[in-house]
Amino acid sequence: MKRTALILTAAVLTAAMTAAAAGQTAPAAAKPAAGPAPTTREMALLCWQEFGELVPARIGTVLVPFGSLEPHGVIPNGTDSLAPEAMARDIAGRVDALIAPVLNYGMTDAMKAYPGAVSIPAEAYAPFAEAVLDNLALQGFKNLIVLNGHGGNTAALNAAAAKVANARRVRVLVVNWWTLADDITKSVFKQNGGHAGNNETAYIQAFLPAFIHPERYKPGMASPNAPAGAYTAVPVASTILLYEPGQGYPTFDAGQAKEYFRRVNDRVTELVLDTIAKWDLAGVYK
Repeated sequence: MKRTALILTAAVLTAAMTAAAAGQTAPAAAKPAAGPAPTTREMALLCWQEFGELVPARIGTVLVPFGSLEPHGVIPNGTDSLAPEAMARDIAGRVDALIAPVLNYGMTDAMKAYPGAVSIPAEAYAPFAEAVLDNLALQGFKNLIVLNGHGGNTAALNAAAAKVANARRVRVLVVNWWTLADDITKSVFKQNGGHAGNNETAYIQAFLPAFIHPERYKPGMASPNAPAGAYTAVPVASTILLYEPGQGYPTFDAGQAKEYFRRVNDRVTELVLDTIAKWDLAGVYK
């Protein structure tokens, strides 16, 4: 029963993402290695025999989504996990990668007082994240692409990437999509974004519109991020945190959501393909 539910969930998300990106131009896909195509891109749905046939002979790249469980205005508490997981499903075929199961929990001490939030202490999270990447390297993956959905994870993931890359002689790329897409946010919305602001809300709305709740939204729920060194509030005073005062409020516009989802995923695809090509050109850990 659990397997059936998992397959149905993956199918629903994949269909939703396909619809969100329908009719749009995407970056050129990576040329797949010789051999049969995988029956699924999701590691959790592969049997061990097929995985052994695919990795590393056929597929050398894995997408690893990392997230958190914390409040996000009027969108899902799991946004930081849902976004990189959806991103992985959308781009996996284009970069010829498998998708590792998402790590749904992260470090979010400043928000753990809010209902539904779960924060993992750094002394537990950092070695666990490192162990995940280390084991994926041991499985034979050459390119480990970390799709991070939560800023609080960044320092730990960067440190884990450096340790695993050097110890296992693999290539690791850590992607913080909201920063990578800063110019896209400003292009689509004509202003800056925010935590649970226009950018994150639109990205989730593109493939999970039923779980966006504009009826619960009030502009007073948002606060600008504090200027560096000015003050610190724990817990945070708002669950919508604007990068700049007066900018980044959610728009709940379906057209913007579809455009933003497509353009962000295209940007991440381009980065992954370009980075792998440069690693290959340099002969790094080939």
